[in-house]
Amino acid sequence: MHPFFQHLGLRYPLIQAPMAGVQDFRLALSVAQAGGLGSLPCATLSAQALQENLQALRQSLGADSAINVNFFCHSEPAITAEAEQRWHKALAPLYEELGLDSQAIPGLQSGRQPFTAALADLIAPFKPQVVSFHFGLPPAALVEQIKSWGGQVIASATTVAEGEWLQAHGADAVIAQGLEAGGHRGHFLSRDTSLQMGTFALVPQLVQALRIPVIAAGGIASVETVRAAMALGAAGVQVGTAYLLSPEAQTSAVHRQALQSPAARHTALTRAFTGGAARGIVNRAIQALNTQDADIPAFPLASSAIAPLRSHAEAQGLGDFTPLWSGQNNQLLSSESAAVITEHLGQAALQ
Repeated sequence: MHPFFQHLGLRYPLIQAPMAGVQDFRLALSVAQAGGLGSLPCATLSAQALQENLQALRQSLGADSAINVNFFCHSEPAITAEAEQRWHKALAPLYEELGLDSQAIPGLQSGRQPFTAALADLIAPFKPQVVSFHFGLPPAALVEQIKSWGGQVIASATTVAEGEWLQAHGADAVIAQGLEAGGHRGHFLSRDTSLQMGTFALVPQLVQALRIPVIAAGGIASVETVRAAMALGAAGVQVGTAYLLSPEAQTSAVHRQALQSPAARHTALTRAFTGGAARGIVNRAIQALNTQDADIPAFPLASSAIAPLRSHAEAQGLGDFTPLWSGQNNQLLSSESAAVITEHLGQAALQ
């Protein structure tokens, strides 16, 4: 096993992908107890919720067990009347289609917080062994603060250029996020998704270009894909979609139903739900709004106005306006426990 994972005291070179909206500490705990690196998505948590989740993990695992806390590093965009008007105009026909008041569409709001000095101070007493980032890295002083307690800093790269940037700015390892990965793209040097490539093209190029460990992510949902990633030089794998049907995940009923339906075969990148490019199962929202990309506000401002559409549809058991995040490799998902999934995929990474 690669020294990066040995240093963390893990049984397997496997990271559970942090998945905001479909998990809390319970999924991370199950993965950690099975020998992988459990992850807690923190960008949507209040300070109180973050503390409570970290306390629950530490009480169950002890201070010496490795955990990963994940944050975003996006810049908060300006909220303008023009952007709000364009978004409201794009959504109005959908509100009317569902019989909702198009004059009552909520204004633009930021529902995700970037990593700050205050958040660094909040997590410092817990001394998490790994702090991971999406959309680049925080300022150098915050990276150094994490390293001062012995924390490892990792972040997502969707291109070789991003991997090289992360290495130059202090990352201890890079997550090679292939284009087939579910959820939000971790791109930060460019939003041009044509620059990005699949996992099994990206991994060997990053391995060749970097001195630090490369962790494969995107399409890693079976023993065969784990072995393939390791054969290409990955130090380990990051697994997300494979956990979505586990009982420890908080995946909603409509999301679980979609993942187990023929519709799951068709995923797409969309900015419709948050303003940031993310992969999910194609539904009514994606079909209607991907054609109006220019009207979608910058990440993360889009969510608030979509929320009433989502609530209305979900009340009828429909996922038409729900972000049904999923990677492309979603046809053989297991509903077994996260621990069983971790052991199954983790053992493949050691073979």
